[in-house]
Amino acid sequence: MQLLRTPDSAFADLAGYPFAAHYLEVTDPDGGRPLRLHHLDEGDPAGRVVLLLHGEPTWSYLYRNVLPPLVADGCRVLAPDLIGFGRSDKPTSTHDHTYARHVAWLTQALFDELDLRDIVLFGQDWGGLLGLRLVAAHPDRFAGVVASNTALPTGDQAPSEAFLAWQRAARELPVFATGRIVDGGSLTRLPAEVIAAYDAPFPDAEHQAGARALPGLVPTAPADPAAEDNRRAWQALQGYTAPFLTAFSDGDPITAGGQRPLQQLIPGAHDQPHRTIEGAGHFVQEDAPEQVVAAIRTVLERTTTAGS
Repeated sequence: MQLLRTPDSAFADLAGYPFAAHYLEVTDPDGGRPLRLHHLDEGDPAGRVVLLLHGEPTWSYLYRNVLPPLVADGCRVLAPDLIGFGRSDKPTSTHDHTYARHVAWLTQALFDELDLRDIVLFGQDWGGLLGLRLVAAHPDRFAGVVASNTALPTGDQAPSEAFLAWQRAARELPVFATGRIVDGGSLTRLPAEVIAAYDAPFPDAEHQAGARALPGLVPTAPADPAAEDNRRAWQALQGYTAPFLTAFSDGDPITAGGQRPLQQLIPGAHDQPHRTIEGAGHFVQEDAPEQVVAAIRTVLERTTTAGS
């Protein structure tokens, strides 16, 4: 596996991102060289643990407006960059990225290295596809979950045409303009400096293998390599009883309706105050960060009550 590392200079003075960088090493589950994974770790080390998982093609910059209010509440807030994104190392081939590898890398980082417990998870896009796998495999680590504009697909249901079009675009676009893609998936028009910050991890096309690969790793057929693992995860989630809240937006055609199976099949989602994030597209963190914070606070309050 060949790796690239975006120079630190690319991340200097990004708009609204004053956070300290933290790094740890994870290993390739198929036996290659170690990879450096970057994460934010802000707030009281003894506070309630909130884990913010980004999706594709974003990075922890996505949470710059969500993190500070939770830190002000006294929480310890962590936001990792997936391998291939942000300040984390970037395998240069799309074939280096598999669903199983990304689950393994996060498992090592969050549990083996950071030993996080009593976590309240917010997962959006691939942050949910990966985060829900972690919850299914390690339910005792998670005090509660907020799922937003995400899914845990098994390929047993036909994907939407909108999603299939996005898969094709990620594979075929001659130029993968990350910042413009995030801008296009938000209802808010993003300032030029914010678009530039989303472009910062990807100084050239060779750095973009992960961003290109992840859409194609979403199971869209029953025989997909990750389909059986996701089916097993669904079986485990049907025993998950801790508070589970959905906070899907009202303006995302790709994930619209994806909250229903989560609400119906996961016991912890029953009788929860599920919410619709209003006036938001796919990237709810850009369009409505205050509503994202409110959803996380709801689960924090419910887990505090449950544990008191």
